[in-house]
Amino acid sequence: MSAARPLSALRTIAAVAALPLLLTACGYGSEAKSDEKKVAAEGEKLSADAVRLGYFPNLTHATALVGHQEGIFQKELGGTQLKVSTFNAGPSEIEALNAGSIDIGFIGPSPSINGYTKSKGTNLRIIGGSASGGVKLVVNPDKIKTLDDVKGKRIATPQLGNTQDVAFLNWASEKGWKVDPQSGKGDVSVLRTDNKVTPDAYKSGSIDGAWVPEPTASKLVSEGAKVLLDESDLWPDKKFVITNIIVSQKFLKDHPDVVEAVLRGSVKTNAWINANPDKAKASANAKLKELSGKPLGDKVINSAWPSIQFTDDPLAATLQAQADHAVKAGLLEKPDLKGIYDLTALNKVLKATGKPEVSDAGLGAK
Repeated sequence: MSAARPLSALRTIAAVAALPLLLTACGYGSEAKSDEKKVAAEGEKLSADAVRLGYFPNLTHATALVGHQEGIFQKELGGTQLKVSTFNAGPSEIEALNAGSIDIGFIGPSPSINGYTKSKGTNLRIIGGSASGGVKLVVNPDKIKTLDDVKGKRIATPQLGNTQDVAFLNWASEKGWKVDPQSGKGDVSVLRTDNKVTPDAYKSGSIDGAWVPEPTASKLVSEGAKVLLDESDLWPDKKFVITNIIVSQKFLKDHPDVVEAVLRGSVKTNAWINANPDKAKASANAKLKELSGKPLGDKVINSAWPSIQFTDDPLAATLQAQADHAVKAGLLEKPDLKGIYDLTALNKVLKATGKPEVSDAGLGAK
């Protein structure tokens, strides 16, 4: 986004802690699925016998998908066993972290902020980045040809108050349109629709478009929808956090060597993904097939993959902006995010690999 564009134009992604619904970056359900496959760990065991890792079976979590599929995490952990659980929504992953069912998780910005603020800063830290982008406004081209044509139409978002829901509400507000955030009624109708059924809703004609993450956006495109807006275009440098890495504060304190090993695995995975995009795409799809029983079609994954940037940088400034947007929307009381980040281990790993350190935007641990 150019400097000349009003700051309010950045009110796209938002985090919502005041809603009764906990937030999720994707909204694909809420059940956790455990990976029971035993991986033979080799090498010296670290300070923990095992580390329990959580992530979503979603392309914006491809760092976790690929790092798991290729054994990169396990290699860095040596004799410490990697145990994986997959989740379909941010709230359930935060609950698992709070309950001690997982130690480290890949998760979106909204549940990260929500979990941190609800615990008054006692439950988690963000320790690294994973992905940016991968969110689009896709529409029926027969009904919507321009951005102004969205007015009066029915647009799906994944969940009331989730990251994409607030992003769309804020974008609509920037257009000067009035929409009640709770009911979704107004100058444009917002229909909260589970991403699993959004493609069918589009095919049936019950929605005219959707503001959704990948691969849902590309699934709609495969049904004839067109991309009207890539949310990355609304952010400076076209970057905003969509997935980061969190850890329970207790696990971070008790097992810093394990946390560092997982971060080494993440950094090495992102480097491999960016150096081998076709192999990485195939690896992510293979893991998705294992987890869901069905891989994404070539048309879908080839459309979705290029819109996601895999990065070690948690893009901390954009997390703060997302929280600010939610406050301005009246959906979140102003949170104190000081301490939500601890990038010490990540920057140690980056320095060791000759990469530049990343910033916590003044939100580092107290």
